Amino acid sequence: MEGRYVRRGCGEAPDRVSAADQAVWYVAYGSNLCGERFACYLSGGRPRGGRRVYTGCRDTSPARDVRSVTLPGGIYFALESLTWGGGMAFYDPALPGRAAARAYLLSRAQFCDVVSQEMRREVGEDFDLSRVLATGRQVIGPGRYETLIKVGEHDGHPMLTFTSPDGSDGARLNAPSAPYLTMVGNGLREAHGWTARRAAGYLSTRPGAREAWSAARIQALLRGRATVAGPGGSPRFGS
Repeated sequence: MEGRYVRRGCGEAPDRVSAADQAVWYVAYGSNLCGERFACYLSGGRPRGGRRVYTGCRDTSPARDVRSVTLPGGIYFALESLTWGGGMAFYDPALPGRAAARAYLLSRAQFCDVVSQEMRREVGEDFDLSRVLATGRQVIGPGRYETLIKVGEHDGHPMLTFTSPDGSDGARLNAPSAPYLTMVGNGLREAHGWTARRAAGYLSTRPGAREAWSAARIQALLRGRATVAGPGGSPRFGS
């Protein structure tokens, strides 16, 4: 993928784009596997099944490219989501196996606005990403998703994600809600072309989920059976 330049008249030299417009891959491994849900981060709105309305990025343009990827490590569910209820997905590169993910090619400014929205900050702050680009890890704050990790490069652009500062070993694990599992599971099917059975098998083995959700019950969720109960036994499918 070539670098972007501002078009000039014939004979004029191109200007390189600003640092804020340089491209990075945002790598999603949770509910943002779903393209419709991630669009709320870019253009604003409330995702189906969620409780929160997102402001959107300063630049509401769609991602320049989208790729399905896997990462070394795995995901786990912990803490309590204010948007979905139940545990949230976090990435831990030290876990065994591979984590299914989806990469969106964004401008740096868009990536920074996505990070800000994840932590309920105002959009508009362009974080200095030099440390994560140089060392592979950068903590920009104490929040749940304020630890940035570089997971690789693709087509000459860095691949970045964000997660908790604590790994799965030190986390307060918590079972995810039915709406959240449904969003993540359908995102896996959309991004990777998985069947409901495969997505359910993957999610049911993740720390935090495996203690409360069987593969059969997750599979039923992904097939649209709204009567399936949440991990505590009460119906929790839907908003």
